[in-house]
Amino acid sequence: MSSPAARSITCYSKIPEFLVGTNGQPMPAVGLGTASHPFVAEDVRTSVLTALELGYRHIDTAGLYASERVVGEAMAEAVSCGLVASRDELFVTSKVWCTQCHPELVLPSLKESLKNLQMEYVDLYLIHWPMAVKPSKPHFPMKREDIVPMDLSGVWQAMEECHRLGLAKMIGVSNFTTKKLQELLAIAKISPFVNQVELNPTWQQKKLIEFCNDKGIHVTAYSPLGGQRISKLNPVRQSDILEEIGKARGKSVAQISLRWIYEQGASMVAKSLKRERLKENIEIFDWELSDEDRFKIGQIAQRKLVTVQNLLCPEGISSVDILDVDVIEI
Repeated sequence: MSSPAARSITCYSKIPEFLVGTNGQPMPAVGLGTASHPFVAEDVRTSVLTALELGYRHIDTAGLYASERVVGEAMAEAVSCGLVASRDELFVTSKVWCTQCHPELVLPSLKESLKNLQMEYVDLYLIHWPMAVKPSKPHFPMKREDIVPMDLSGVWQAMEECHRLGLAKMIGVSNFTTKKLQELLAIAKISPFVNQVELNPTWQQKKLIEFCNDKGIHVTAYSPLGGQRISKLNPVRQSDILEEIGKARGKSVAQISLRWIYEQGASMVAKSLKRERLKENIEIFDWELSDEDRFKIGQIAQRKLVTVQNLLCPEGISSVDILDVDVIEI
């Protein structure tokens, strides 16, 4: 039986690509995440170069991560030494942070990202979080009293301008619930191509995936292996069900999780500094889960790790309803 994802994918390289948007623009099924806490430039550089050597072509960064400059330098090195034929082979995602989520700051923020990346365009530019904070350098945790009402219409118009100028081949969002997507679709002239959200077998996002599929919005998973730093608990890697399936199939827990995401029709960005893990994470395309495996995964208890509370200082009072800027699908 072919996977649901396979019917909407064309293979151009070792890593399959989803066709995204009405024009069917290709987006690799697996990419490398570069969020790192603490940030160590040489680790990120090595990870990017190793990933590119292994066949990765999607590198995910953001203004918040402080990794754009080293990502750009590593990609330029990869092209200059022939590891990658040209910039055209690469797929680069970056994001505008809450402190720049103001209509007049979106385009300057993207231009700053492009300067750091040493590139003329990004393939995908995302609103990182559905929240606006008083203008400042990207940072977190952020003060609750600095949250301000977000001009979603104005911010999205600025995102559309980034697209029209050719500085972002595709535009989209991250951490948007169905409610936030409905608000956006009501005012958008260009619909978001992508919604990047927390997604893995322990946070399955069934309602959101169904909504996005219906609206033609591609879903990309972050924290596909349970995330880092947010909590000492990693529900994916510590899942008895995923471990049981992995042992029976001769696969790692990570591979079972990534394969499950792929079979939902979603792409993913996964972070690793280890070559063997990077290689393992893309060895998920020549096999599939069984119906029994999928049923068992469907029974896993759900736990969301990333919420707005992770971004905010515990003290202080916001004039904006915190629930309105959270990303828990209800």
